[in-house]
Amino acid sequence: MKPLRLALLFALTLAAPAGAQAPEGELAKIKEQELEEVRDRISRLKRSMDESAAARDRVTVELQDAEIAIAEKRIRLKELEREREYSAKRKARLDTELADRESELDEESRKLAGQVRAAYMSGSQERIKLLLNQQDPATLGRLMTYYGYFNAFRAGNIEAVTSAIRELAALRNQVAAEEARIAELAKARYAELTSLNKAQERRQELLASLKGKIVDEGREVERLAAQEKDLSRLIAELTSILSDYPISSEEPFSEHKGRLTWPVAGALMHDFGQPRVGGQLKWNGVVLAAPRGREVRSVYHGRVVFADWLAGLGLLVIVDHGESYMTLYGYNETILKNAGDWVAPGDVIATVGDSGGQAQSSLYFELRRGTQPVNPTQWVTRRPGH
Repeated sequence: MKPLRLALLFALTLAAPAGAQAPEGELAKIKEQELEEVRDRISRLKRSMDESAAARDRVTVELQDAEIAIAEKRIRLKELEREREYSAKRKARLDTELADRESELDEESRKLAGQVRAAYMSGSQERIKLLLNQQDPATLGRLMTYYGYFNAFRAGNIEAVTSAIRELAALRNQVAAEEARIAELAKARYAELTSLNKAQERRQELLASLKGKIVDEGREVERLAAQEKDLSRLIAELTSILSDYPISSEEPFSEHKGRLTWPVAGALMHDFGQPRVGGQLKWNGVVLAAPRGREVRSVYHGRVVFADWLAGLGLLVIVDHGESYMTLYGYNETILKNAGDWVAPGDVIATVGDSGGQAQSSLYFELRRGTQPVNPTQWVTRRPGH
């Protein structure tokens, strides 16, 4: 099963974050058998919806596979880029440390060279000469002490140089290893980019095929109506499945009407209630044009109840906020949360994309109470960053 396939990793046995706490003691009472039942019910629901979509249109199913593959490759590319940046910074630190150690070695080598020259100038039998040339025992004793200090200092120089050489060798090995790692990361990144390009080309082929099929059959309204029905079914089923696991909060979602922040900064493309496809259907949410890859943030505390691909909405995240309120975030390029994750206002849950067969990158945002769409502009008024 692919990573972005619905995997209900419900952390119902874990404590929820502040602001989205489940009733005290409730989570601890849930047995693993009950959790498995929840997972199975939602997994069966997703499989059933995939089968329905396949029965209507095989191209849509292939589009799902292609867009999920693209999302996974983009996530992998971002991971590789983070690893490359880390390795580059580590190599820079190693290079600096290597330069410092080489400077220290030069200094120790200079000192040792001075000692060698001094020893050479005094001859090779320094200790014997001292013994033979001195008549005064006291003077001889002092000279022998100085000679001992001199030899100890020289031995210290030799050990310092030897140690510096060992450290340099180790550092050079680390630098070489980091250079090799950077090269491997670059190679892996190139392979991922090549694979991504092929997946994108496949997606374009599927979109062209889907568009041609729609034009030939003149069934655009029917297709959109079926997708809307799928979404309503999904919301209704999720509401039923999760009814035994309510979300409670010190500040209920309903008390924040008119004070929520938009999930992404973008220009309004389609507004709530605006007609679509000749006026036979209406938009149940808003569409905000935004650059690909821009972060999509949760508008309030809640629990992710769906994080997967859905026909018409592409990579979709649904967050349950309690009181039967849910927010939907569609058309994403990547999904960064799993079903079951708790989120707080402003948490990054996805990135803007054009999944679901969209012509340009944008975010679909919808607010529902139960199965009924609610005008989000009455609830969400603040611009991101304000």
